[in-house]
Parts: sequence; C-alpha cells; structure tokens
Amino acid sequence: MLHLDARSEAASVLVGLLVLLTVIEMGLNYWENRKFYEKRDTLINIYLTILAFILNISVKGMTFFILDYVWQFRLFEIKNVIAYWVILVVVQDFLYWVLHYTGHYCRLFWAMHVTHHSSEHFNLTTGFRSTVFEPLYRVFFYLPLAFMGFDALDILYAYLLTQLYGNIVHTRYQVKLPKWYGWIFVTPSHHRVHHASNIPYLDKNMGMMFIIWDRIFGTFREENLPEPIRYGLTKQPEDLGPVNILFHEWKALLQDAKQAPDFRTKLKYFLNPPGWSHDGHTQTARVMQREYEKSLH
Repeated sequence: MLHLDARSEAASVLVGLLVLLTVIEMGLNYWENRKFYEKRDTLINIYLTILAFILNISVKGMTFFILDYVWQFRLFEIKNVIAYWVILVVVQDFLYWVLHYTGHYCRLFWAMHVTHHSSEHFNLTTGFRSTVFEPLYRVFFYLPLAFMGFDALDILYAYLLTQLYGNIVHTRYQVKLPKWYGWIFVTPSHHRVHHASNIPYLDKNMGMMFIIWDRIFGTFREENLPEPIRYGLTKQPEDLGPVNILFHEWKALLQDAKQAPDFRTKLKYFLNPPGWSHDGHTQTARVMQREYEKSLH
C-alpha cells in the first residue's frame, strides 16, 4: 500500500525528529538544572535500547515471515488507501493496548515488561528503556491484522509510527494541548501517570497513541493527586546492574513459584497479576488501590 522507499524515508525523518527532541530536552534539562536526567539512568536506557535493537533485528525476518504467511489466509482486503491506513493504525494501537495490558496483568509478561518501568526518572530516553524480550512474542498479538488483509511491511511500519509517538510522550515538561486532544490521544500527562508508582496510578493509561482504549476499558486516570509523582517500581530492586535489570523479576517469580504448595498454585504465580500470592503476603495493584480508597473515607 505504501512504497518501500517512501516508508524508509518517512521512518528516517521521524526517528531523526525524535533524536532531535531528545537532544533538545537534554539541553533544556541541563540549562534549567531540572534534574530530569541522571547519568547512570540514561546509560542504562541506552544499554537496554541497544539490546532491544539487536533482538529486533535478529527476529525481524521471523516476524515478517509469520505475518506474511498469515496474510495468505486474509478474510478481506481494504481497497481505499486512506481507510486502509487509518484502520491499520487504529487497530494496531488497540492490539498494542491488549499486549500492554497483558504485560501489566500477567506476571509472566510483567517479568519482561518490568524493565521499562524500573527507572526512577522520566524523560525522553525512558521511552527507549525497552521491554527487551518483547520482540519474541509481540508478533502473535498482531496476527489479527494479517487476517484483516494488512500487508506485513505495513503492519511493521504502523507499529513504528505508534511507537515513535509513544516515545515523545515520555517527558516531564508541561505540554499545553487542547482539551479535546487529551480525550482521544495519549498526552505526556497521561503517560506520566502510567510510569508512576503512586498506588492510585498503578496500571493506568496503557495506550500508546490513543487514550480512548483506557477510557473505554476502565484503566484511565488523570494526573490529579496532591502529592508529586514517584517514578519507578513499588518495590525497587537494589541491584539494577546490566544482568539483574533484565532478570530480577524472573528471579522473584521463580522463587515465589518454588514456594507454592502444588503445581496449580505454581501456575497461578505465572498467570495472575504481579503481587498475587497464595497466602496473601503480597497484594496486587487493584487490592492496594481498594485499600487506599478505603483509607480516604
């Protein structure tokens, strides 16, 4: 639907724009002494970006092959170019919301997604702090797009568009936008909530480009608490070295499963939300939020 050269040129422009915005934010942060950046944290973000890039390139052929193979069994095709791209971007964004939701409510996937939330800072480089292992399973969430008749390269390009948009909302700078915009699209304010470890903000605003999915499915929250946002995890690991930052939640998950009394309970540790425990010694975000609401009354 879109010529390969045109895709490549547009992608290069968008990536270049993101890099430019990041450099500008870094410069403003230094000039204004905002302390939005911290050297070690930024280096970790770059390290995780490199790992994710290497893995993305390694599995890109497999991803394309799977999507292209499923495309052969497409149920229909959309001939109108404008409708094709609008529907592709909107549905792709919804499927990413499903993937993202799964990453927060299934501990197996949280063990991989947690790296993206492990920073106690929030800036444009935080958007590069990738869910490193996501390329290994992301394609399976996008199979409906191939069944809908969308070309494999177009699916990958639409993913790039929404991801680049998702990167630019990782900023603590106050960006004034029309009220209607925040009803439809994700804003920096929305995404600051998503990265917060304040109990009322946990597991909220999981949209990448469109915030409408969170409004529809009850995971939306305004940035409206009286106390400032605390970024990072509710229980921050002491060791955020190059290996432990990738596997600390896997270690905790396996340790919890090891202590479970039977196989069925062990399986629940993998499939239930983070914080679930068979004896109640830890709590899920929803339980903590209910108790928080009770404490206000």
